Amino acid sequence: MQVKIFRLDKSLPLPTYETAGAVGFDLLAREEVMIEPGEIKLIPANVIVETPVGYALLIASRSSTPKKKGLTPPHGLGIIDQDYCGAEDELKIQVQNSTTTPVTVSRGEKIAQALFVPIAKAEFIEIDKVENQTRGGFGSTDAIKNS
Repeated sequence: MQVKIFRLDKSLPLPTYETAGAVGFDLLAREEVMIEPGEIKLIPANVIVETPVGYALLIASRSSTPKKKGLTPPHGLGIIDQDYCGAEDELKIQVQNSTTTPVTVSRGEKIAQALFVPIAKAEFIEIDKVENQTRGGFGSTDAIKNS
C-alpha cells in the first residue's frame, strides 16, 4: 500500500517500520517539548499523512514510553480520520505526564507509533425494542466470575 506523506521538517527522517514484523511505524517529535507533572500536551509529529480510503490511522504509545518517560496517552488511542490531511493537519501525539517531575521529549525522539487499520462504516437501523437477553449491564462478567 502506498501512502502519501508530507514532512514539515525535512531534516528529520520519514517514519519507518523498525523490523520486518512490525505493524506500527514510529513517530518522531518535531520539536523539544517539556511536560509538567500531570500536564497533558500535544507533541508535533512532523508529518501530515493521507490515510487511504477504507483505513483509519491509529496512534498509540510505544510500549517503552510509559516506562522510560512516564508519558501515556490520556485518551488511550488516537484516531486519525481519512480527511485529516490538509496543510495544517500535522499529526500530534497527546501525552500526559504521570510522574512527579517534569519530563522532556527531545526533538527527533521516537514518542509514539501509528498503524493503519481497515475500517467499515455501519448503516444504523433504529429498532423499537431490544429482543436479546441481557448480560446484566456494565461489569456483568465480573459478577459471573465471582459467583
